[in-house]
Amino acid sequence: MGPGARTKGEGTTGEPRAPPVYDSAGMASSILIVEDEHAVARGIQYALQQEGYEVTVARSGEEGLEFATHQAPDLVVLDVRLPGMDGFEVLRRIRAADGKMPILVLTARDDEMDKVIGLELGADDYLTKPFGLRELMSRIKALLRRAYGDFADAGGGRVLRHDDLLIDLERRRVQRAGRKVNLTPTEFEILRHLASRPGRVYTRSELLELLRDYEALDQDEKTINVHISHLREKIEDDPSAPVFVLTVRGVGYAFVER
Repeated sequence: MGPGARTKGEGTTGEPRAPPVYDSAGMASSILIVEDEHAVARGIQYALQQEGYEVTVARSGEEGLEFATHQAPDLVVLDVRLPGMDGFEVLRRIRAADGKMPILVLTARDDEMDKVIGLELGADDYLTKPFGLRELMSRIKALLRRAYGDFADAGGGRVLRHDDLLIDLERRRVQRAGRKVNLTPTEFEILRHLASRPGRVYTRSELLELLRDYEALDQDEKTINVHISHLREKIEDDPSAPVFVLTVRGVGYAFVER
């Protein structure tokens, strides 16, 4: 780690995560790669360093968890298939301590279950091996913007309210009935897009493209379902009968109109 680059993340101290340090090109300062395959890890590390990121590589789940817990990188790239403590357990433990750290998991191309488990445990996105470095960079940049970007709704406001649900766009915080709601960066961005335009129906593909900034693949659209399910569990009284994030059957999702 370079001097002066890190701040502790939310979860262990209860304090909000400080924004990462950006250089003139808008690149984040710190990324942790947890990958036991040397060639893969080295290729990702080199590509990220060429883009201006500060990169740390962990070769095992235990090492990655230790670094993520105590050094609080701005983003984690995590292989789910690791010797010893696997990536799923690393993901579970990171999420238990820090609900907002962006996490991109790397999965096997033909193992659909890895993707589902990763998303269920709180991953923000996944990428299947083998992958192109250009696509990896796009995913990482989108995740960083999602987690730390300074967004406002279309009307220029900073706080969205609906009944007892409050969405603070500037601080990226959500409250329900005065209770703090901890959302992952992906969950927050989905809620932000939906709540900024109540009644507007978004298809799953549209939501993915808003999150990732490029055309979504049909097979990826099911990931939105998982994120919506997690979001409802956190903000709805009864996730099976939502009153905020509604399903428009055969189309997609919409935020309830005022």
